[in-house]
Amino acid sequence: MDQKPEETKVDKTTKLATPKNFLIPIMLLHLREWSSHGYELMEKITEFGVESVDQGNFYRLLRQLEKDALVTSEWNVSSGGPAKRIYSITEAGERYLETWAGSLSYYQKMLDQFFNLYNPFFTPYRASTQSKNEED
Repeated sequence: MDQKPEETKVDKTTKLATPKNFLIPIMLLHLREWSSHGYELMEKITEFGVESVDQGNFYRLLRQLEKDALVTSEWNVSSGGPAKRIYSITEAGERYLETWAGSLSYYQKMLDQFFNLYNPFFTPYRASTQSKNEED
């Protein structure tokens, strides 16, 4: 009788990709603070914590946001180098971002409840920071 070699389980860390639709409010949030060119915006999103942003998809998404009137762009030729397209959020983009913020607030409450049930001693960082600030 043939014996199969014992399979070993390998611990793999799964990196969760940022869903494409979650990338949109992150982009709009940064554009709300300042208008910027695409590369600069991509850097800010990476600093925000999005680990991998596909450059081709990122620029396609920016063009789609412009078609949907959530952002607008103009060419900046005054920088002394090659012309760069500068993106800005529109009023429609602001409303879209506000809707997302409301939804995320709702999901944040659900996540807090999840972790309270998962581990009653778990205190989310946000909540522990708020309570320290309230004590001051």
